[in-house]
Amino acid sequence: MHGCCATAESWKTCEGGAAAPCPRAADASEWRFDRYGSVMSQPLPTRAALIVNAKSRKGRKLFRHACQLLSKAGVTLSEAHAVRKPDRMGETVKTAIASGVPMVIVGGGDGSLSGVVDHFVGHDTVFALLPLGTANSFARSLAIPLDLPGAVEVIAKGQRRRIDLGMIDDDYYVNCASIGIAPLIAETVPDGLKRVLGRAGYLSWAAWKFTRFRPFRLIVDDGRQRHMIDAVEVRIANGGYHGGTELVDEAEVDSGEIVVQAVIGNARHRLLWSWTASLMKLRLRKRTTREFRGKALRIETEPPLPISIDGEVLAHTPAAAKIAAGVIEVAAPHLPD
Repeated sequence: MHGCCATAESWKTCEGGAAAPCPRAADASEWRFDRYGSVMSQPLPTRAALIVNAKSRKGRKLFRHACQLLSKAGVTLSEAHAVRKPDRMGETVKTAIASGVPMVIVGGGDGSLSGVVDHFVGHDTVFALLPLGTANSFARSLAIPLDLPGAVEVIAKGQRRRIDLGMIDDDYYVNCASIGIAPLIAETVPDGLKRVLGRAGYLSWAAWKFTRFRPFRLIVDDGRQRHMIDAVEVRIANGGYHGGTELVDEAEVDSGEIVVQAVIGNARHRLLWSWTASLMKLRLRKRTTREFRGKALRIETEPPLPISIDGEVLAHTPAAAKIAAGVIEVAAPHLPD
């Protein structure tokens, strides 16, 4: 790779920075369109920038390997950065998009992806991802393989897909926001615990924090009626996965609607039962939740509570939950016919 990936900091102009010639466009009779009218059979770019959160659990270790796999798969990297300070991820992605590179590959967990996705809105740059976090819920919602070679294959051989983003007030996010136990965990979990033990460490900390958790009153205003219920958890979903588990079956990344799913009840054990039923795919899991959906919903709680947005506590109730329909294009696997 002409000396590329020689360090874990950053490098530029990989393989001369030249873009590979675009594959010949498919015959119009073979084109497939998504629900927003975009051509899904349009090939993904073969030139990209790679930006990896090197503080994420797998990021630092897999940065160089990702460079090598992408090169072997025919993706020319015009620049690549292993960002050791997560608060610099956004600016690094913003600069790459402004350079005109047709695709930016972001490596990290759900929080890293949500933290930079705002910069793709309003641009034609394709958002590609390497799932290097703990839960990787967004990758699961897109059916992207969680192993590095599989994710790279999607970037090299997949297709464009136009998708929605969720919004809490004016903040875009990729997959799921939540109220309840998740923000309590996110605010307090030791960073080293996640990095060293991964999902097992995260779940052990969650079990500890569960003993201090309290149910709350949820108010959902759909513009026609205010619905008031007792809840132990709320998921504000653009995708079906939360915490690495498929919990919101009806949520899709291109549905044009936001789904608010409340785990109903006024006792902590209701949350355990709902999670267990969902993990086991029991039919009665539907009885443990109540769902609201629409373009925009007003969310209030008594008392006011923090909101975790893809694993990062970034807002508090009351808040507006909205959908931003079809605002970005991602690199995704080919959908079945």
